[in-house]
Amino acid sequence: MFSMLKMNIISVNNLTKYYNDLLAVDHISFEVKQGEFFGLLGPNGAGKTTTIRILTGLLKPTSGTVQIMGVNVTKNPVSVKAQVGVISETTNPYSEMSIWDNLMFAGSMHDMSKYEREEQAENLLKLLGIYHRRNDKVENLSKGLRKRVTIAMALIHDPPLLVLDEPTAGLDVQSARMIREFLRKLNEHGTTIFLTTHYIEEADLLCDRVGIIKSGKLIALDSPENLKAASSGEKIVEISFGRYATGIESELVKLPTVNKIKKVGDKLQLYTNDLSKVIHEISKFIERKNLQIVSINTLTPTLEDVLVKLTGLSSLDMERMEQIGRLRQMRMKRG
Repeated sequence: MFSMLKMNIISVNNLTKYYNDLLAVDHISFEVKQGEFFGLLGPNGAGKTTTIRILTGLLKPTSGTVQIMGVNVTKNPVSVKAQVGVISETTNPYSEMSIWDNLMFAGSMHDMSKYEREEQAENLLKLLGIYHRRNDKVENLSKGLRKRVTIAMALIHDPPLLVLDEPTAGLDVQSARMIREFLRKLNEHGTTIFLTTHYIEEADLLCDRVGIIKSGKLIALDSPENLKAASSGEKIVEISFGRYATGIESELVKLPTVNKIKKVGDKLQLYTNDLSKVIHEISKFIERKNLQIVSINTLTPTLEDVLVKLTGLSSLDMERMEQIGRLRQMRMKRG
């Protein structure tokens, strides 16, 4: 976890970006501390990618400022780029070159000596589990292995800040898990990470704090746990009975503190505003009916629930958002 006493690696102040008459980023301000794992979440078209392009010096803002380690990105883009590793949807290694040659080339772009490049490349490839493949051409690698090469290239100059735009999009489960674990360890060793992702669970697992952006506005900024706690209204008790009794929902919903009941698979979800009282009522009900319980759990809101509530998206919208992200990634790779 990061300390609030640490310096700001990223400082965004009143950032605004227009594309002609379209307001893509609307006067947003936030800070990212040294050693923090920060996520920016929101629907497609919310302003995430535009924000990243401004952060990394690829796009000039209409107004407002971005500083990386105290340096103005717009005024000093070259010096800022030396402090940042970037992985975006368009970041790809050269397919006709070997893994090793890609890293040597990436290091030369940062004026690293041959010794520095070779030492850093060896360390990174061993950490990423692909040192034994270093002489293989990238064109012969799977999508997951190519992503590892891309990460190594972004880290070749040992930047204090890593900016990631959809790092696990389109990857199989095993590759995505390996990359998440690598990023977690990298962050634990001090690298500040700025992440955008369509996979909300990924942000929940990795991020110290997240910002939620909608229509260019930053509408929430806090830790995932604090956002979930603030979002929770009704509580949910989920019960699975060993012996299901016909009509049990109609009886349970009559309990004084039960607002509604939802059947999910072989489980019943009871919505309530008073968790302690409803559990007491359920216990008495079970005893009275001589029912057997397989499991009983209290459910807390997920980060996806928070995003749905704050942005007005439905669960179907969230699923489509992930699908669009994957399709966009595929199109970018073909292009």
